[in-house]
Amino acid sequence: MSRATEGATAGFLVWRLSMKWRVAVDRAVAPLGLTHAQYALVASLYGMARSGLRPSQRRLADHTGLEPLYVSKLARALEAAGLVARTRDPDDPRAVQLSLTEEGGEVTGRAIRVVQGLLDQLLEPLGGQDGARARQFTRELATLLDVPLDPHDPIDPHDPLDSHDPRTENDEEQK
Repeated sequence: MSRATEGATAGFLVWRLSMKWRVAVDRAVAPLGLTHAQYALVASLYGMARSGLRPSQRRLADHTGLEPLYVSKLARALEAAGLVARTRDPDDPRAVQLSLTEEGGEVTGRAIRVVQGLLDQLLEPLGGQDGARARQFTRELATLLDVPLDPHDPIDPHDPLDSHDPRTENDEEQK
């Protein structure tokens, strides 16, 4: 463990790893004209299409964990770049279905190979993608992703157990 992560909380490590991954993917797919977020969208479309699905923007947002409005914005940019087709859902005229164009499929295939190389590098210390530790790590990540994270207990300024409330920090100074 490096000095920067010694004694770090799990939350800090998750944040650092997610930032490290995002930056690495951004740099790796930039030569293909993609950002990390665009890659997440087209790679998900690629996988869903292989399963016979043609998802709506909403379903893709749920799948990727991205906000629906952001998926819409990304889809429009990818459509303008000729990588994604957006069509009205015949069963729901309010919904927009997404699919990769031929060029989108080719670019996505190359991007997936590049990102798989990054994943190989990342998981090497755990025995590689097929290693037992990497498989266990993947199961643990999936478990954490299944935990709902809804803010359910905001700071109560009247609760003496809430020792720090930035909203009332200066109240004593103002009296």
